[in-house]
Amino acid sequence: MDVLFLSISMGAGHLKAAYALKEYVEKKYPHSKNIIVDTFKYINPLAHKIIVDGYLKTIKIKPQLYGKLYNLSEYIKILNKLSNIMNIMLSPKIERLIKEFNPSVIVCTHPFPLQMVSYLKKENKISTPTIAILTDYVNHPLWFHKNIEAFIVGHDYIKQDMVRCGIPKERIFSYGVPVSQVFLNKEKKALARKELSLEDKFTVLIMGGSLGYGNLESTFVNFGKCFREMQLIVICGKNKKLEKRLKKISYSFNKKVQILGYTNNISKLMDAADILVTKPGGMTISEALIKELPMFIISPIPGQEERNAKFLVTSGAGIIISKNDDIENIFCQTIDNHLRFQQMKQMTRKLSTPCSGKNILNLMERLSKKTNVL
Repeated sequence: MDVLFLSISMGAGHLKAAYALKEYVEKKYPHSKNIIVDTFKYINPLAHKIIVDGYLKTIKIKPQLYGKLYNLSEYIKILNKLSNIMNIMLSPKIERLIKEFNPSVIVCTHPFPLQMVSYLKKENKISTPTIAILTDYVNHPLWFHKNIEAFIVGHDYIKQDMVRCGIPKERIFSYGVPVSQVFLNKEKKALARKELSLEDKFTVLIMGGSLGYGNLESTFVNFGKCFREMQLIVICGKNKKLEKRLKKISYSFNKKVQILGYTNNISKLMDAADILVTKPGGMTISEALIKELPMFIISPIPGQEERNAKFLVTSGAGIIISKNDDIENIFCQTIDNHLRFQQMKQMTRKLSTPCSGKNILNLMERLSKKTNVL
């Protein structure tokens, strides 16, 4: 079984979902051909720079503007039509790739390449079975296409919302966001801490996403000033300037502190932690749920991340903390409240989807064999 993964590097989550699922395919089919395409970069590097860089600059400098555009796109059809027109214009190169590669299945982890594939299927230019993987815990009209064989969502409530919007329920699967298999392996906290040169005490892991955006510095300072006994791990992503500043600040704290840049060791760091303080990206949430980590949510990007945060809070697996919140009081209300903290951990366990990759692979097999499952 050969799989073509189409994604876009707007943040790390979309590509990470593709790589995670690729692991499952290659483990079961070691001789298969599978490629992951960063779609805009493949089609036109200039288009990639304009669209992706523009998105990243907007969420960094004017996140509220992005939030307004995101919300408007749910109700103003012209915005989605403009997006669709753009992707139709960019689709010929993807059409050639699909015909040359001849995949058994196409997997789209971002709505823009899904629009391209949907158009090509509508025009009978391709007929490859296609799966859409929603990497956030939210529904959006950009994903709505009648000629897509399957939609993978993170929770039943998203499935219900999509059904209300006209997507056939038999095409929607609440399998969850696929994560790398390394996250399925859990180490005892004491062992993970020892391997990371940490002390065996209450541990807070603070993450700001792959780009290190958000109120990471003020959050770190607030936790660092707490009187209670704890140790802190902070991941700054690719933000080197932030990493340097936080290391300088950490010298004034009477706590064990580790400041890290971009790292591939997130699984072990999560094993070592008792709570995760994070921006609510869909992939980070999915990984943390599997690790049964209650979440303190910071700096959600207006739009899908605000919806992700609402999902966690409503479900009881997380709380939102703002820049000026008193961390001592929040700990008293959550961590010191044994019943509430245990309930938060129980909810992470209930919401986690460790079998997501395996279930999606089974679905891909059924679709590639063209059995009548939908």
